[in-house]
Amino acid sequence: MTPTLAPLSPETLERLRQISTPTLSTQLLKLGFRSRFLHGLVPLSPDARMAGEAVTVRFVPAREDLATLEALGDPAYPQRRAIEHIRPGQVLVMDCRRVVDAAAAGDILVARLQARGAAGLVADGGVRDFLSVKASGFPVYVAGPSAPAHVLRHLAVDVDVPIGCAEVLVMPGDVMVGDGEGAICVPRALAEAVSTAGLDQERLEAFLLEKVKAGAPLPGVYPPNAATLAEYEARRRPRG
Repeated sequence: MTPTLAPLSPETLERLRQISTPTLSTQLLKLGFRSRFLHGLVPLSPDARMAGEAVTVRFVPAREDLATLEALGDPAYPQRRAIEHIRPGQVLVMDCRRVVDAAAAGDILVARLQARGAAGLVADGGVRDFLSVKASGFPVYVAGPSAPAHVLRHLAVDVDVPIGCAEVLVMPGDVMVGDGEGAICVPRALAEAVSTAGLDQERLEAFLLEKVKAGAPLPGVYPPNAATLAEYEARRRPRG
C-alpha cells in the first residue's frame, strides 16, 4: 500500500489531533503553504478528531464497459483493495473530481474501514447511507449525501498515487487532520514542525481568548505585543 516512508511518531500524530484546522492553516501559511484546507467537505462527526497518514485512491470518469457493479467483486479493484488493506491509523482519501452525484462509499465500506482501524475517510464526492454513516461516529469528510453507487460516475484506477481532493494535492503518506470545521492536508515533511508550533499557538490563543473575554481590547492583545507575550510566559512558568 503506502510507499516506505520514515515513520511519524505517535507523539506527532497525537499533537496534530489536538490542533484545530484553523491553527494548522495559519502554521502552514507561515511556511508559505496557502491551499491545504479542503474546502466544501462536510464533517459528518463534528465532535470527532482525526489525524493519520493518507492512503489515496484516484477515480476517473466512468465508462460503461468498465465501471460495473460486477467489477466491485474483484479484490484487485483499487477502491476495494485500498479499504481491505488500509492499516490502523491511516486515512483513506479519494479523488472524486468534485463529482457529488455519486457516492464514493456507503455504510458497509465505512464499517470495514472502522474494523480495519482506519482513522478516517475523506472524499470530494458524495456518500450514500448518509444517516447511517453519520450515526457511526467515524470521522468522514465528504461533499454531502448521494444515493447512487460510485460506478454511475466513477471508475477507480489507482491506489497510493498523488491525487487532487477538493483542489488540494494529497501525496501518499501526507497527514490528514480533521475536526468540526473540516479537513486539512499537512505535507508529511512538515508534520513534526507544524505539530509543535501549532500546539504552542493553541495554548497562546487560549490565553488571548481569556483576556478578550475578560474585556481586553484587541490592540496589543491580538496579535500580542511584547507585554502580552511576557504576561503569557509568566503565566506558563511553574511556581515554586
